[in-house]
Amino acid sequence: MRKKQRQRRLFALIVALVIGLGGFGTWAYRHFSTPKTTTVKLGLVGTDSEPVWNNVKKRLAKQGIKLEYVTFNDYVQPDVALKDGQIDMHSCLTRYYFDSYNKKENAHLAAIGNTIISPLGLYSQKYHQLKNLPDGATIAIPNEPTTLGRGLKLLQSAGLLKVKKDAGIKPSLNDITANPHHFKFKEVDPATAARALDSVDASIINGNYAEAAKIDPKKDSLYLEPVNKSTKPYVNIIAVRAKDKNNPVYQKIVKAYQTEETKQVIEQTYHGYQVAAWPNFGKN
Repeated sequence: MRKKQRQRRLFALIVALVIGLGGFGTWAYRHFSTPKTTTVKLGLVGTDSEPVWNNVKKRLAKQGIKLEYVTFNDYVQPDVALKDGQIDMHSCLTRYYFDSYNKKENAHLAAIGNTIISPLGLYSQKYHQLKNLPDGATIAIPNEPTTLGRGLKLLQSAGLLKVKKDAGIKPSLNDITANPHHFKFKEVDPATAARALDSVDASIINGNYAEAAKIDPKKDSLYLEPVNKSTKPYVNIIAVRAKDKNNPVYQKIVKAYQTEETKQVIEQTYHGYQVAAWPNFGKN
């Protein structure tokens, strides 16, 4: 009888020990095992956007996601590299440019998140308010077709002229239907629009060139492009291959980017040259 009791106690002890060791093993695995890291190759053009992405990158690392930058020096290669699988995603192109390539090449790519917009602005060294711009003023306007059309729509939104409704996203100077102030236009290379301020009454300048010329969009502009549905084509996006648009890792990257912390970094880094787009345009 006593022998059976001892055997039962020994068996119970062994069972308890096994269960305890199993629990310890689970605890040890959770606390000491190395979490799996997923590397995502992110395409960027130049290094201008790295300050913002560096902040996002640190937060993603805590979720086991490692961002690896692949830098390009033009705006053609990111889409090609994404299509060919050389990168996993990119964040450097406007929605309009991206959609044009995707449709033309039947590339099967997809935009999954809005990032920033760089507002176009009307600037002048001679006049400090839009209402003071005189009739017959000469305005420098970028000669690149998309930016020229965008510039005309900027002037239209400011109430200075009108363009044909069916002119699409790229109206030309020939599409102006009303020019009550008799403005004259001087077409210039986008990169020289800031320097043109010395020789014209006003100039339409891209955000990046305004930044390079140390022109403050908040203080120095006569009028800034509105951030609304009319300017959605000019929003920069995060893009992936269409088959990967619901990839949970990629969705986590979008979620990490579209935060108040990222918005603050954008404001502190770019001072109005670039503006967080998702608060106005939504996630995608």
